[in-house]
Amino acid sequence: MSEFNTGLPSVRQVQTMIKEKKEVEIKLSTNDLLMGKILWQDDNCLCLVDQYEQPTLIWRQALVYLKPKS
Repeated sequence: MSEFNTGLPSVRQVQTMIKEKKEVEIKLSTNDLLMGKILWQDDNCLCLVDQYEQPTLIWRQALVYLKPKS
């Protein structure tokens, strides 16, 4: 089992978004577009919480892009 690498720039950037409670837009390989705040991340997944406080578990391999909402 690989250890979660917090030294990677992508991991650090997501951690900053979590810490700052930034609203993000996530596009999935299914073409779905999700918006909310990332609650946590691990090796395999992100947990996105929407405006209704509904958590959604997103597998990293399903991500096309993740960006801060402007």
